[in-house]
Amino acid sequence: MTTPDRADRPDAVRLVALREEPLDVAEVVAALDDEVSGGLTLFVGRVRDHDHGKGVSGLDYSAHPTALAEMEQVCAQVARQYDVHGVAAVHRVGTLGIGDIAVVVATTASHRGTAFDASRALIDTLKATVPIWKHQRFADGSDEWVGTP
Repeated sequence: MTTPDRADRPDAVRLVALREEPLDVAEVVAALDDEVSGGLTLFVGRVRDHDHGKGVSGLDYSAHPTALAEMEQVCAQVARQYDVHGVAAVHRVGTLGIGDIAVVVATTASHRGTAFDASRALIDTLKATVPIWKHQRFADGSDEWVGTP
């Protein structure tokens, strides 16, 4: 459920980070722990072994110096637009292998529907607006950049 013109909810934004080290799903869940939320919706994005019909051997994520501030803004926007109790987003940068976790986002709310809607908005907005770029290496030796301006 979207609530326009919600008061600023900085207290709802619990964890926002860009990290070179492996991400920990348990850390994100713990950051959103509270006694008022009936639902916690979690999305974990992992490096898959294929894209566009080609085998992927690995990838590198690079972030613009403003990426963390942009992530914080996206989290705050979701907190204002949805009736959530908690928001978290952590993205990995650097070299990742197949199966590595690239991004973890989560929200908590009194009800599951709100948590689902807020988490979908969080990951979709993050992927569309935050300047994080993926350099994907394919098994055939080719490569491509994804998300670059």
